Amino acid sequence: MEVTLRRLLIVLSCVLGLLSLPAQAFDSFRVSDIRVEGLQRISPGTVFNFLPVQVGDQFTQYESERTIRALFKSGFFKNVRLERDGDVLVVVVTERPAIADIKIQGNEDLETEPLLDSLKDIGLAKGRVFDRSLLEKVELELERQYYSRGKYGVKIQTTVTPLERNRVDILIDVSEGAVAKIRQINIVGNKVFDDETLLEKFNQSTPNWLSFYTKDDQYSKQELAADLETLRSFYQDRGYIKFAINSTQVSITPDKKDIYITINISEGKQYKVREIRLSGELAVPPEKLYPDFQINAGDVFSRKRVTDTVTRISKTLGNEGYAFANVNTVPEIDEKTREVDLTFFVDPGKRVYVRRINFAGNSKTRDQVLRQEMRQMEGGWFSAEKVERSRTRLQRLGFFETVNVETPAVPGATDQVDVNYSVVEQPSGSISLGVGFSQTSGIILNGSISQDNFLGTGRSVSVSLNNSSYNSVYSFSYNNPYYSVDGISRGFGAYYRSTNANRLNITSYSTDTFGSNLTYGFPINEFNSFQFSFLADSLKLSTSQLASQEVLDFINRYGNEFLSFGLSTSFTHDTRDRRIFPNEGGVRRVSAESKFPGSELEFYKLNLTLQQFVPLTRLFVFELKTDIGYGDGFGNFSEMPFFENFYAGGVRSGSVRGYEDYSLGPRDSRNLPIGGNFRTVGTAQLLFPPPFLTESNAVRLSLFTDVGNVFAGAGDWSANELRMSVGLGAAWLSPVGPLTISIAQPFNDQSGDKLQQFQFTLGAGF
Repeated sequence: MEVTLRRLLIVLSCVLGLLSLPAQAFDSFRVSDIRVEGLQRISPGTVFNFLPVQVGDQFTQYESERTIRALFKSGFFKNVRLERDGDVLVVVVTERPAIADIKIQGNEDLETEPLLDSLKDIGLAKGRVFDRSLLEKVELELERQYYSRGKYGVKIQTTVTPLERNRVDILIDVSEGAVAKIRQINIVGNKVFDDETLLEKFNQSTPNWLSFYTKDDQYSKQELAADLETLRSFYQDRGYIKFAINSTQVSITPDKKDIYITINISEGKQYKVREIRLSGELAVPPEKLYPDFQINAGDVFSRKRVTDTVTRISKTLGNEGYAFANVNTVPEIDEKTREVDLTFFVDPGKRVYVRRINFAGNSKTRDQVLRQEMRQMEGGWFSAEKVERSRTRLQRLGFFETVNVETPAVPGATDQVDVNYSVVEQPSGSISLGVGFSQTSGIILNGSISQDNFLGTGRSVSVSLNNSSYNSVYSFSYNNPYYSVDGISRGFGAYYRSTNANRLNITSYSTDTFGSNLTYGFPINEFNSFQFSFLADSLKLSTSQLASQEVLDFINRYGNEFLSFGLSTSFTHDTRDRRIFPNEGGVRRVSAESKFPGSELEFYKLNLTLQQFVPLTRLFVFELKTDIGYGDGFGNFSEMPFFENFYAGGVRSGSVRGYEDYSLGPRDSRNLPIGGNFRTVGTAQLLFPPPFLTESNAVRLSLFTDVGNVFAGAGDWSANELRMSVGLGAAWLSPVGPLTISIAQPFNDQSGDKLQQFQFTLGAGF
């Protein structure tokens, strides 16, 4: 009502402007001059630009109406009056005020800066001429945006305060109100599936114990539309082709706090597939396309499986060079028998070849480094899968902040494209000094000089040191991932490590080790790789007065200085989408390390790691991980050296949280942990981002269950000896280094176990 009244006043103002002309003004006269009165900020030249009449023109009633309309249309004036002074046309105007400032308050859901930017786009901004009609549009648009967020109780009040020099301040006061909650969802007309089965597919629901986090009880028109499409897909994926949503009613209570939704549906009858046909121009043998069929004769009709079939056929054709293939499904429905005949019609188009692969943005990294990651070849058939895989491999190098790819058609050719990769380089080298802390290691000092893309060759060089209360490490490493054109990598390194185990609260001893290695890596395919390393090290074992009898017996039997050579091998199957905080995929790794017979140390170690990430929703990921390790001595050694033992317990050993680091398993004669040669540990956890950082890739929370222990030998393994815990964890890639925190509650601990419910580490790797 208020909006209509304002518009009416504007119209009346225009009419009064016309009526205000003296009667003699409508007598035609020739304009000898034009005078403008009432201007404050606007220049006379601006007014003359809008005037449809000029000096020397014959001024009539028609011209007067045109003049008033033109000046009002400019938007600069709230009142216009025409007068005559002899043959001089006098234009008397009252300017609209200028906007001195705009303030928005009370808005929590909508950020202020984007709102001010959007107001500026429509002409409502500081320094602009104030137009009340625009302010009214802003009010309506803000209400619409809050309605879309389920806040139907929103109240928006605008205040215009006049200031000196014909200016105004605008205050937009927003009272957002509470989000309307869904109190009930009714589905009417369902007979085959009950309400519970259907509603559990919806993203929106009535309030539950997780709603404070998921916000799934807050009504949204867009979310409802998505849920209705989910409902339609649910039925059509189960053969109900004729399923229909007849109507949807959304009602709100008078206090605008509760929402009631009613959905009326018609299920129809279930249909089965009678016959499957492949038609059109088959550019590849049908035998290559048959494995792509996800639906067959006799199956219940499923829209999802039909869509999957179309996608897979298109992908197969695309990988054969038919980049623009078009596959359509033509259904023929038999109403009497409730059966469907499906024809997949294939139009492959022309086979497309790649003319050139171009790179841009790599000012430091050599083209050759990028080309070695390419799976799509120049001159070969275009394959969208290979082009995308090449982009992923470039992104995984770690040299580039972003990698984009375009495939423009070659001018004048209908069967050729270029593949253009554009990269934005990021620093791949670092000089760093850092300080970290963990409950077990105490203060950790570390520093490194590293370059992962040395001179733009893709090779890595690193010199680093790490100093904690129990461990000091100085190392140098070099790796060339492009040692051969077949993707074989080669690296080597040297290190010195000094360890004081007594500082770890395990059996007392210390070691000084010099070592070196030569490593080769062999890619088998995109996801599988094999690696082996030649190892050489010299180790000196020292004891103190606190040494246990087990340590002293070992030294008496084998000595305390050892020069040894060995071999380490591993096979890895890695399908993770990312190496840090992955959302899907997994790792399967089998590794083995053994000293050569005749070395002064003779032992071997085997490890099996299984890790899988399963996305449950956009925010939640389920992780399952198992790690099994076994080792033993051979030759002159009847046992694995105690300083090579496996340990369990705590975040540092990567096993059962809630117990002190390295505290589980066998103990020595001084009742200190000494580890064992067989370890089994496992973790199941639900991973999710913090509630207010759902788009962050730097923080991740977890609800976890850990289980495991370490045993003196494989024959000593017992399920009754496994320790378990549950808890909440957090991992953060902080600016000062990775931070991990866990709060765990052991629930089958036994007498003598050392518990540590709160654990954290900063400045060490995950």
